[in-house]
Amino acid sequence: MTNTDRYRQARFLISVPDPRQAPPDAGFEVAFAGRSNAGKSSALNTLTGRKSLARTSKTPGRTQHLVFFELDGERRLVDLPGYGYAKVPEPVRAKWGRAMEAYLSGREALRGLILLMDVRHPLTEFDHQMLRWCAHARMPVHILLTKADKLKHGPASNTLLQVRAKLADQDNVSVQLFSALKGTGIEQAHEVLDRWLELTATSHQRM
Repeated sequence: MTNTDRYRQARFLISVPDPRQAPPDAGFEVAFAGRSNAGKSSALNTLTGRKSLARTSKTPGRTQHLVFFELDGERRLVDLPGYGYAKVPEPVRAKWGRAMEAYLSGREALRGLILLMDVRHPLTEFDHQMLRWCAHARMPVHILLTKADKLKHGPASNTLLQVRAKLADQDNVSVQLFSALKGTGIEQAHEVLDRWLELTATSHQRM
């Protein structure tokens, strides 16, 4: 079985409002976070090859729980609540923030965070807050600059270089361009996921 096939096996496991209700803290997890309009659900669906795995909506802020998707018995992808959407009441945003911080700092199974940013609006204050949490937790971060199809090649590449330059002092952060619509960057993102989830092409077993 190839790793691509394993991502296609992803299935919904559980949705919880509090990290304390999460599945047993064992195995390998990679979490996905980003502003509510950064294309997080579309990226999850594209990377797993499952068009309806994560619910997409024209109304940002739909993901309000921690949503766990299982690849196999010990590997999971986790969709974290979207953050920074103005129409979500402040008490709700604060609750989401506390849940995410608790999850990022206390989850032993978590091996890395995929942080999604709209390539046209990267490194917002909310993104920096997430990066600070991960730095504090010594959590590796891989940034997907999403919706790369919205920009021409030159401007998209320039944004990639600018973001990399601004984060050059953070050795636990890597960055790439990504487009769910065009399929840009899927292989590069899979390489990161494979490494964090300790997937090999021939075995489900831990390396």
